[in-house]
Amino acid sequence: MEPERLGDYQDRGDYHRRLDPDWSYAPIYRRKLALVDRFVEGLPETASLLDVGAGEGVLVDRYRSRRRNIVGVDANYQSPLVEKADLASLPFEDASFDAAFCLDVLEHLNLLEQAPALREIRRCLTGDGALLLSVPNLAHLHSRVKFLLGGTLTRTSALERHPGDRPVAEYLDLLAQTGFRVVRRQGIFPTAPLVFRLVNRNPARWGWAVGFLDRLLPFPGLCFLNVIEARC
Repeated sequence: MEPERLGDYQDRGDYHRRLDPDWSYAPIYRRKLALVDRFVEGLPETASLLDVGAGEGVLVDRYRSRRRNIVGVDANYQSPLVEKADLASLPFEDASFDAAFCLDVLEHLNLLEQAPALREIRRCLTGDGALLLSVPNLAHLHSRVKFLLGGTLTRTSALERHPGDRPVAEYLDLLAQTGFRVVRRQGIFPTAPLVFRLVNRNPARWGWAVGFLDRLLPFPGLCFLNVIEARC
């Protein structure tokens, strides 16, 4: 079955599955996958998992190969691994899953759609269910410096791709408003201005600097991406 692709997937194909080392986001993406692995390893082997915004089904494929019970849904992709679904109205009964991922998804929704999407995920989780959320942070270090010096921000992508771009503090507020409590939070890539430019221009050569800065400046509020574990 040929996948049905819309949006970025129609233009770029299976770009997460065929990771381009020259993609500026590739070093961050790899580090994020390591945190997703840590999250899954901490769950019972019998836990039922939902990947909301699963894209090409990279994680569905990854964890099914490890005998995990996982389902993937996406509004812009459909394949044997991923069911097409509206993220505001997920096709599952209440309390169907023990844990969910929502990775680099909310920023693609507009600001008013984000809280309903989180409430819908919570509806699908069991009473003590876990959510792993990753979101880009509009208030990353480079953005703060640029705003201080010139009054403009360094957005995490073009506005048409990330209409819901926010500072991470607002995402934390959204989690609280929608019934989640944060239990762990980690940042990826504190965007020191010169290094940020080097990584963006040549990620294959300078990607190692992402991990170096993560250890040097372990402050999530300064990082480009935040990975947040929350519970119902």
